[in-house]
Amino acid sequence: MAPRILLARHGQTEWSLSGKHTGRTDIPLLEEGRRGAKLLGERLHRSPWNGLPDVEVRTSPLVRAKETCELAGFGDRAQDWDVLMEVDYGAYEGLTPAEIKAGRPDWFIWRDGVPEGETLAEVAARADEVVAWARSADRDVLVFAHGHILRSLGARWLGLDVSFAARIRLEPTSLSVLGWAYGEPAIERWNDTGHLG
Repeated sequence: MAPRILLARHGQTEWSLSGKHTGRTDIPLLEEGRRGAKLLGERLHRSPWNGLPDVEVRTSPLVRAKETCELAGFGDRAQDWDVLMEVDYGAYEGLTPAEIKAGRPDWFIWRDGVPEGETLAEVAARADEVVAWARSADRDVLVFAHGHILRSLGARWLGLDVSFAARIRLEPTSLSVLGWAYGEPAIERWNDTGHLG
């Protein structure tokens, strides 16, 4: 069976709730985020996932991703990986899109990037590293990370420019699966938050 990547976005934080760009600032989960992480874990420990006994698990080292991983029941199996950290937003860290557009009305992160932060090419290179790792063996992998890096992973898994990530939004504590269809990379599941209902 061809390997797949299961993507778990971290739970809700104060900044994700307000729409602030949260890159490397280490923001903890809100109570809602902790509850969502536990529900995600319960889902992944039921059929058809059954606890994913054979998957390799990696997490961003940032607290909001690590705590989501731990509360979901995978902390003892997870390895921290800096490659899964959120995009470095540079001068735009902590700002909302509306605040940024007040000074740059035509700004679009997936085209224009951010000043003093990570370039889109650097983000794509990190996503490519995760894709190469995931495809390197006959086993599925599960990663706990952040909205923009996971969206970038989705684009690069499909072989598309990282800018395609603009078209595939992700909610906090969502579950997505990147797999295969007819021998080609495909999105099997995206932004699934059914466990939160």
